[in-house]
Amino acid sequence: MIDINWALVAPLIVIQIILVIFALIDLARIHATNGPKWLWVIVILFVNTIGPILYFIFGRKNS
Repeated sequence: MIDINWALVAPLIVIQIILVIFALIDLARIHATNGPKWLWVIVILFVNTIGPILYFIFGRKNS
């Protein structure tokens, strides 16, 4: 059986959850994005860790 070191894994899981929540809140509040919002929801939710980061770098439309 694999022994998981939760002291290392737990903070990463918390950071991932916080990133997803902030990205989804920002996506809901912003009016214009680069691409359809439904596509960004899929990227944020299903592209692990990188999805929210991709949204903040490429998804937000510069006003």
